[in-house]
This record gives sequence, structure tokens and C-alpha cells, in this order.
Amino acid sequence: MNRMTRIVAAAALALTLGGAFAQAAAINGEVKKIDEGAGKITLKHGPAKTLGMDEPMTMVYRVKDPALLKQVKVGDKVKFEAQEGDGGYTVTTIQKAK
Repeated sequence: MNRMTRIVAAAALALTLGGAFAQAAAINGEVKKIDEGAGKITLKHGPAKTLGMDEPMTMVYRVKDPALLKQVKVGDKVKFEAQEGDGGYTVTTIQKAK
């Protein structure tokens, strides 16, 4: 393969894998409570393998950006991504499920 073909192939593979990882990280849940003052949201969700949670549960999460809380309301079905940090779990993205 010539150099340009290898670069294009590598870029295509990276995009494909990146999309697969993004899809795998989404967690399905339901908004149970929103505390805008504390920057927290309570979510009832299914297994969250990316966070090491094999069982469904209800948890309080911090939000990375308080503006995320304005995108949803109690009772909404959502898809979200979260990460574990020193202070617990933080929602990094959230959107209403379709």
C-alpha cells in the first residue's frame, strides 16, 4: 500500500471504532430528581458497564456543566454518559431518548 492509502485506511478505522465506543458508552435512564442548586441529578438506569455497574440502580450524579440540567425534566427518558472521578460519578452528556 502506498502512504496515502494507509493514512486513509487508518482514518476510516479510527472513525469506525470511535463511533462504536461512543455508542457503547451511552447509558439508558430516567430522570428522578434535579437539584440545580447543587448541580446534581438523580437517575434511575440500567446496567452501566462503562462505569463497572452490572445491575440497574438509582444514583445521584454530579453534572459536568450545570446547563445540562436545563435540557431535561423529571420523568424524561434519557441517554447519558458519565465518568468516575475522585469525587464520585459525573454526567458528561445527557439528552432525551428518542
